[in-house]
Amino acid sequence: MTLVRQMLDQAARTPRAVALVAGDGAQLTYGDLRKRVLAVRHGLLSHGLREGDGVLFSVRPSPEALVLALGVVAAGGVVVFADPGAGPEMFTARLRLARPRWSAAESALYAGSRLRPVRAYARRRGLLLPNLADLRVPGEGPMRHVHVGRRLPGVPRGSLAFADLARGDAPEPPRDADPDAPAAVIFTSGTTAAPRAVVHTQGSLAAALGLFRDVLPLGPGDVVHTDQLMLGLPTLISGARWSIPPLGCPPARFAGLLRERGATHTFCVPVHLAEILDAAPVLPAALKYVLLGAAPAPAGILRRAVEAAPSARVLSVYAMTEILPVAIASAADKLAHTASGAGGDLLGVPLPGVGARLATDGELLLSGPNLCRGYLGAEPLTELPTGDLARLDGDRLILAGRKKDMLIRGKFNLYPGLYEPAIAALPGVAEAALVGVADPESGDEEVVLAVVGAGDLPARLRRALPRVIDHDALPDRIVVLPELPRSGRTRKLDRARLRELVTP
Repeated sequence: MTLVRQMLDQAARTPRAVALVAGDGAQLTYGDLRKRVLAVRHGLLSHGLREGDGVLFSVRPSPEALVLALGVVAAGGVVVFADPGAGPEMFTARLRLARPRWSAAESALYAGSRLRPVRAYARRRGLLLPNLADLRVPGEGPMRHVHVGRRLPGVPRGSLAFADLARGDAPEPPRDADPDAPAAVIFTSGTTAAPRAVVHTQGSLAAALGLFRDVLPLGPGDVVHTDQLMLGLPTLISGARWSIPPLGCPPARFAGLLRERGATHTFCVPVHLAEILDAAPVLPAALKYVLLGAAPAPAGILRRAVEAAPSARVLSVYAMTEILPVAIASAADKLAHTASGAGGDLLGVPLPGVGARLATDGELLLSGPNLCRGYLGAEPLTELPTGDLARLDGDRLILAGRKKDMLIRGKFNLYPGLYEPAIAALPGVAEAALVGVADPESGDEEVVLAVVGAGDLPARLRRALPRVIDHDALPDRIVVLPELPRSGRTRKLDRARLRELVTP
């Protein structure tokens, strides 16, 4: 059963229950959600959307975004997440690969990308917006447009208003969609010459949501506070309530909303949780689950989370855009593994149906029903080379690091991820990262340890490190920084930028 069908069926069972609470506190019932998704589906089809049409999607997390995305998929379209803020060259390259026939964006974004004064203001703030209103389908002409919000100057003529699409009654789909049909295209990496996009089908997304539901008890009465779609969708399929924080929600306000809305579950990027705990050291007693993901969770943050929510289960989710989720480990198990001195980061046991094996060089290879179809324009995937180096401890996966992050020191190959958890667990260390600064003459690398913490850290670490990491992994230099550089919406460690910061 596809994800759209699961959501529609759940909404039909509990039409009066609250499905969504928006950032501004507005509520949407399951009945209204179902009615609007069906209306958007019918409206798009009646205005010419064809099966397989890509819809460039530039709408921030909100009830409107959810309804529009589900309506597109229900109509047989494909939601294309290409990020217009990625820069004109990258954006153009991504469009050339995806070839969407439709664009859906907020009215303010259309205005900001078309009106000269607004474009100039955005450019001064470092944001180079493409002109969404003038986008064209190669060989076909202008794109069709949908705008969210009231019409503003700059919204293209003939654009369909989301409010109109979502109004009125519409019939049920005559049949369930093909589970192998593409549903979402997510650009993750690549260059302007070779952009890279993950293609998920209705079936792979439904399998991913099923795994979340199997390992994360959810049902009527639960409230999940997050802006993450892949946790929000299983929430709705389970009949629980999805609480969406406002865009750019400050940490203190995020913590306040957990309490005000009676949240039982929440999801955070580790660095974001650290900021929340700085503002609110004690989390609401109603919390049953605190999930961390999108980046490794340092021991210090795990300890703080456990202390802040002693009645909740603190879990770390290992997942990739191509296959999610893969494994889930409790904070207690991760901390015990770090304390054992075995090295690496405990990921947990692969979830049911997820296949995991190691290549000869230790790279983790994954498969399963939740694996994406593949990369746009490439052959379908049957197994995903993750780029992560791992080892097996019984049936548990231990992450050793990223292949591309490997440092070369003489004959020793140093994988930062194998040692960073143990370093970050030392007293006084909030975060730790190892990077290499290349010697242009020898090809060898100076190993630099960057840490965030207080006090006379370098001297104390010089004494402590030989007891917790291999001799060949000891850093040549230790640098204390006020914070580690991060990038992207998930605020992952930016190793390239860190390398620049520690290079003399």
